[in-house]
Amino acid sequence: MKNVDYIIVGCGLAGVHFCEQLKAHNKSFVVLDDTSQQSSVVAGGLYNPVVLKRFTSVWKSKEQLQLALPIYHKLEQELNVVLDHKTPVYRRFTSVEEQNDWFTASDKPELANYLSTSILKNTNQAIDANFGFGKVLETGRIDTKLLIESYKKHLIENNQLLEERFNYDALIINEDEITYNQITAKHIIFAEGFGVKKNKYFQDLPLKEVKGELLTIHAPDLKINFVLKSSVFLIPIGNDLYTVGATYDWKDKTNNITIEAKELLLKKLKTFLKCDFKVVHQVAGIRPTVTDRRPLVGRHESFKNMYVLNGLGTRGVMIAPYVAKQLFNNIENNTPLERDIDIARFN
Repeated sequence: MKNVDYIIVGCGLAGVHFCEQLKAHNKSFVVLDDTSQQSSVVAGGLYNPVVLKRFTSVWKSKEQLQLALPIYHKLEQELNVVLDHKTPVYRRFTSVEEQNDWFTASDKPELANYLSTSILKNTNQAIDANFGFGKVLETGRIDTKLLIESYKKHLIENNQLLEERFNYDALIINEDEITYNQITAKHIIFAEGFGVKKNKYFQDLPLKEVKGELLTIHAPDLKINFVLKSSVFLIPIGNDLYTVGATYDWKDKTNNITIEAKELLLKKLKTFLKCDFKVVHQVAGIRPTVTDRRPLVGRHESFKNMYVLNGLGTRGVMIAPYVAKQLFNNIENNTPLERDIDIARFN
């Protein structure tokens, strides 16, 4: 029998960052993951404090970035990998009106540090951008696929990862401990992403599943070192390769790639990309989102040692460290969760 402080189900961004909280506070744990949920692995990985469709501030963006970036730096050192690629985001303007909206937004106190007040002229013949670009500051890309692959390897080396499907029927819940097969723990954290829909303890939470698909293209004549946001995101990932995304499908609940998503992304891409390119890869995953666009964090209403950490949506690289810390402090220090993220808001 193995005794630990925590069992964590799921090793996506939510699970990884909760593990980091446990390590920082010398708590023992074991993680169970069956790789069935791909949203973290196939994510674009951008951290960007501005909603570029409406030129508004992302929820808690300042607090999230201040917490998240040092953690990613620490993970780079621990895992001996490069995760954080400091990359500016350029918003392509399609009209003078959009330029004016940008300037209006840049005057707002919550956005002043993130929106450059200079319009950048387009000099790249591979891009159609007659009205230029607006530059977003303090942005970048986390290589989420590399992070999760490296983190799992790290857990395996420390005998902290079981690569298997979690069996809810094998869970025994007592007053002071959780027992799962040959493991006993004080607490269990479900960080399963979309997989929580099969979790009999939390399946009634208002989680909405939205499928996202991404393309990887090879465009040797493009030569940009910034993320371009237009009708789709275009993200440089090195060696003349770029990620294109993403789609939003509220009906398909599989991880299968589709011709329809590929054609939609290419149609949007071709509205502004004028150079030749070749599609070299396509991936799909299910994002766990919530109707009010806030995470799902908190304790089960009947079992005091059972918790959920979910609903990170499309901004998991920013949100995950923030909500993981909140949940840890709630469990260990009895610090109240923010109302915005507490699952009690739906009771």
